Amino acid sequence: MIFGRLHLLKKAYFLFVSTAELLMVSWLAGAASLPEVLSEVRSNLLADFAPKVPGLSVAVGQDGKIIWSEGFGFADLEAKKPVTPQTMFRIGSVSKPLAAAGLMLLVEKGKVELDVDIHRYVPDFPDKGYPITTRQLAGHLAGIRHYRGNEVYLNRHFVNVREGLRIFENDPLLFVPGEKYSYSSYGFNLISMVMEAAAGKDFLSYMASDVFTPLGMTNTEPDDATRVIAQRTLFYKAKASGGFELEPAVDNSYKWASGGFLSTPEDLVRFGSALLQPGFLTHDTLNALLTPQKTSDGKETGYGIGWEITKDKNGHLIWMHTGGSVGGTTILLIRPDVRIVLAITANCTDSPLSKNHPAAIVETFSALFDPK
Repeated sequence: MIFGRLHLLKKAYFLFVSTAELLMVSWLAGAASLPEVLSEVRSNLLADFAPKVPGLSVAVGQDGKIIWSEGFGFADLEAKKPVTPQTMFRIGSVSKPLAAAGLMLLVEKGKVELDVDIHRYVPDFPDKGYPITTRQLAGHLAGIRHYRGNEVYLNRHFVNVREGLRIFENDPLLFVPGEKYSYSSYGFNLISMVMEAAAGKDFLSYMASDVFTPLGMTNTEPDDATRVIAQRTLFYKAKASGGFELEPAVDNSYKWASGGFLSTPEDLVRFGSALLQPGFLTHDTLNALLTPQKTSDGKETGYGIGWEITKDKNGHLIWMHTGGSVGGTTILLIRPDVRIVLAITANCTDSPLSKNHPAAIVETFSALFDPK
């Protein structure tokens, strides 16, 4: 079932690419300069990943500056339209860190309290018998369910955020809020309704004015199926017999906050770079955003507010999120100790990309910038 594959992308962070990580580490161990690193990373991507998707785009930033941005393959296979750094991809659940930043701006302004019942902001959301907080929603601790069946293939337009909540609002909670971690895109949809109430404007207008514009994210916008978006790629899936075919049309208007944005690796790197130091968000806000939450019995979940917090195989702290969507695969990864941000996007469902492959790329670049 397609949902099972998409859910696996979010929970298992993509299918592993055979020996790509080992090749990356061994081939680049002796690289001493940025041109050498770029040459080897490009060669590895072209050999091990690019042939397995119609098109992909990658960007790397260090200390707030983009040091590499490049597109590979095609945004439109039939027309042979190449991917460029301006090609816009579905970023799937990488929409969640973007929404989380917008949420925390409202927290800083005193317009949202993370630990009060969401009914303060969304009074008409059906009562579930227990308080549900925005913090729990943002950490997948609220008991709200995730997609079922073929819901990811919905292709009808929802006129507003509130209408999209009707998909799940009458379903029972999976557990008492706080007791367990259970990944839920619908929880972030509910957060966007909290944000609308607090901001006094619709979610998309708020994100554009308060997040995307201040950060210079000029190629990030909703994946609006009712509009022609010139730089939007086409969306593919692999055929069992080889090659690729177009995915069916979908309308993501029911899930802007959880999986509905288009973006580019360059814009995602700009966004990630803004979290490397206080400025766009305060020091206290960054700590809240990037500290793992805990279940009610004190177990860390490995997920903060819209971010996974983990470590690479060498023990380096990593902030990251992945996104699997219909015709899209995205990963955004930050290694704060060397101030490197990496984003990779592809225009194919279930692209063969694991979190280990991007982590190996970051490890390679880190040798140039590690103060040690």
